[in-house]
Amino acid sequence: MSSSLSETGVAAPPEWTLASKDSVVHRNSWGPFLRRPESTDALAMHKLVADTEVLDLNSTYTYLLMATDFADTTIVADRDGDLCGLITGYHPPTRPDVLFVWQVAVARSAQGTGLAGTMLDSLVGRVHRARCGHPVTVEATVAPSNSASRALFGGFARRHGVPLVERPHFTAAQLDAAGAHDDEPILRIGPIVTSRDS
Repeated sequence: MSSSLSETGVAAPPEWTLASKDSVVHRNSWGPFLRRPESTDALAMHKLVADTEVLDLNSTYTYLLMATDFADTTIVADRDGDLCGLITGYHPPTRPDVLFVWQVAVARSAQGTGLAGTMLDSLVGRVHRARCGHPVTVEATVAPSNSASRALFGGFARRHGVPLVERPHFTAAQLDAAGAHDDEPILRIGPIVTSRDS
């Protein structure tokens, strides 16, 4: 592992390469580590979501379905066998032009590196290509208190130069009988006409 001085004279962090698990990832350098999930990723996907201690944890079977039946609309960041991030998504059956983003998870060790945004750009680019260039609209339900997800989707809309519209959707009463869950309005971003892969 080596480092070099940047133009400011400060030691630059070493590159995070496929061969080095203990190195530092430069911001937005995640491209080589992104891929479709496989069935063997389900347990690691379950663990990654559990480790966030924020996201609703689904069964391992759910993540197995996301890694198989919904692999084309799901993405993982795999650095040398270490699952650092994931986005699960799907096409609503009656709206194939929509990519509904269900969960976004980033390992604590990879937070602040631009991984979530890079995964989202890459996933939308993949879906856009699979649709032979037809427009794609991204949707997600996000609680008003979830500032990290709101920043992620707001940044995505700005990068792609498309509107973000928010409307009421799922209510607290629908999500928790005791009303302990926040409302989850829906964010609709797009349509994305030209993909921008990071």
